[in-house]
Amino acid sequence: MYICALLLPGPAAPPVFAQSADALYADRDNLASARRAADLWSAALASNPRDFESAWKLSRADYWLGGHAPESEERGFYEKGIEAGRRAIAIDMGKPEGHFWVGANMGALAESAGLGAGLKYRKPIKTELETVLRLDPGFLQGSADRALGRWYFKVPRLFGGGHKQAEEHLKAALKYKNDSTVTHYFLAELYADDGRIAEARAELQKVLDAPLDPEWTPEDQEWKTKARQLLTTLKSQR
Repeated sequence: MYICALLLPGPAAPPVFAQSADALYADRDNLASARRAADLWSAALASNPRDFESAWKLSRADYWLGGHAPESEERGFYEKGIEAGRRAIAIDMGKPEGHFWVGANMGALAESAGLGAGLKYRKPIKTELETVLRLDPGFLQGSADRALGRWYFKVPRLFGGGHKQAEEHLKAALKYKNDSTVTHYFLAELYADDGRIAEARAELQKVLDAPLDPEWTPEDQEWKTKARQLLTTLKSQR
């Protein structure tokens, strides 16, 4: 009974604190703001180990920081993000947030650390994402399908990957947000890798034409920049 009580979701952080951390994270383009938001969520979780919201938001913040902090800090942020996500799962394993951000941090760590790390994490990443898909297929605009599409694209066929499954998952994600910059960009990379250059260009144009999502503006802007760069590369190919 004692152990079960520890894992019950605790009260959320006080409203003023939550607004402060959320406002800082909304300004995550400023890395100092993102760091401060992570520090606040970390402090809240230390104060209340059953604070589900602070746990998953810390995992999300660490994911962003891992992709934008100096290279020497990258691995540390992703590892802390995995830990925070696992704490969220321990608090409430029936909600998708912890599962998703554990998978996202593992995936980013795997991509940044090379093939060895990718193969090490491939099974737990897939397990977490499939759990999200089971709990809430539309979570974060179909993010589980999107991430699984990336998984099937990046993992060698010998270890379970495959472009057919990748395309199926990415197209499934578009059912929840048909103007998703990241999903269209991932499809473009898949098509380019398959030599389907005209289709890849069309997907990149969709990235450029998509409106900025107020909640994900920093990410949208980055995918648009990547799309311009890849489109320039593909212009010389038929």
